[in-house]
Amino acid sequence: MVTVFALAAALLYGSADFLGGTAARRAHTLAVVSISAPAGAVIALAAALVAGGPGIAAGLGWAVAGGAAGGAGLIAFYHGLASCRMSVVAPVSALVSTLLPVGVAVAAGERPGLATVAGALVCVAAIALVSLDKRGDAQAGSRRLAWRSLAYGGGSGFAFGVFFLFLRNAGQSGVFWPVATGRLTGTVVMLGAAAWLVARRGWPEMPPRALGIALASGVVDAFANVCYVVATRAGMFGMAVILTSLYPGITVLLARLVHGERMQLVQRAGLLLAAIGVGLVTV
Repeated sequence: MVTVFALAAALLYGSADFLGGTAARRAHTLAVVSISAPAGAVIALAAALVAGGPGIAAGLGWAVAGGAAGGAGLIAFYHGLASCRMSVVAPVSALVSTLLPVGVAVAAGERPGLATVAGALVCVAAIALVSLDKRGDAQAGSRRLAWRSLAYGGGSGFAFGVFFLFLRNAGQSGVFWPVATGRLTGTVVMLGAAAWLVARRGWPEMPPRALGIALASGVVDAFANVCYVVATRAGMFGMAVILTSLYPGITVLLARLVHGERMQLVQRAGLLLAAIGVGLVTV
């Protein structure tokens, strides 16, 4: 079950990131997250109410801290997707967000089987390959663009790694209440940043199409969080994180299909490795 829910989370996270990045290309990043975050919070809260279960008094601090980290990471991530290369920012973010929680899981004593370890290593290699982008760029300042892509990817990835780790810790109590609490906290962070923008520059323009895409991004991301929490409870935490972190493959594929971003041979090899890695993990 951990494989099913973690891969579902990867599919949904990748789709949400693509939608959020696409919306941020049409409107200011903070305007996008001010729409997507509340939409996701509503879905997460509804899921918690439907699922029921006790509150999360014991894990409240973890959920709040994780939500704050996730909210800050999402702002940086969407801005990176909008102003840099999706095919670089998303995979680098995923690779960095994998290393922190997996390292913690190993340090805590998780010891998967040999085939699972091999599959996990192949998946990590796949994430690294998908993140490679050696194209020459005709735009002025292409090297600076590459460094900016890495910076946004690395910074947001660290924040997401903290989010994954803290949400797992919060998830030891309650059912979906950790997700709802984290989403609500992240929404407060993102709305606060949007309010700061409005105070300085006024409310940025939000085209109707971008509004719809931003709403869809928030809803899909909330469902991804739910699948992730279920995955962490269904099996090894480290494995859930690694499989979930395959989401850049979805983002890169959608960027290729919709925006026409070309994929390098190494990126295609990375997607193939991802499939092999998943196969090993499920053996």
